[in-house]
Amino acid sequence: MNAEPAGVRRPHTGRRRNEAARRSILDAAAELLADPAVTTITIDEIAKAAGVGRQTIYRWWPSKGAVLFEAMVERAEQMAPVRASGSRLEEIEGFLAATFASAGEARAASVLRAGVAEALRDPEATSVMKEFTAHRRAILVRLLTDARDAGELPEHCAVDLIADQAYGLLWYRILIRDAPLSAEIGRELANALISQAKMS
Repeated sequence: MNAEPAGVRRPHTGRRRNEAARRSILDAAAELLADPAVTTITIDEIAKAAGVGRQTIYRWWPSKGAVLFEAMVERAEQMAPVRASGSRLEEIEGFLAATFASAGEARAASVLRAGVAEALRDPEATSVMKEFTAHRRAILVRLLTDARDAGELPEHCAVDLIADQAYGLLWYRILIRDAPLSAEIGRELANALISQAKMS
C-alpha cells in the first residue's frame, strides 16, 4: 500500500460532495476530452487523472456520461453565461458573443471536437453530446422567446429556426471550416439574425 507523504491528507470524499474532489473530477474529465491522444474515456481513466477512486465518482454520478455532461455544461456556463440587461435583444447579443468567444478558445474548441469524436465511438457519449447541445440551444430559444413575448421581436418570429442558424454556424466553424470564432462574430451573427427576424 502506498502511503501518502507526511503531513498530506486527501480531502474526505464521503457521501457529501467534497468540492475539491468534485473539481478535480470535472477538470480531469475535461482534460481527457481535450487530449487528442485519448481514443476512449473510461471511469477508471477519469478517476486516475483526478486522483480519486472510481467508487467516489459512482457515488456522485450514475455514469461516465453524466460526469462528461456536467463537465461540459459547467465549462460552457462559466465561459458563456446569460447576463441580464434591460433589453432582451442585448441579452441575445451578449449570449452569442460570449458563446462564440468561448468556443473560439483553443482549449474549448478542442473539448468540443473531442466530444463529437467520442460521440461517434460511444453511444453513451452520443447521448451526452445531444444533451449538451440541447441544453445550450434551449437557453438561446428561451432568450428569443422572451424577446418575442416582450414585443422586441415579431410575434411570428421563428425562434427554433433562428437558434438552429446560430448553432449551425458555430458547429460548422468548429468542425468543418477552419474559420475564426470570436465575440465579434457572435455579435454580428446576433444582429444579422435579429434583423432577419424583424424583416420576415
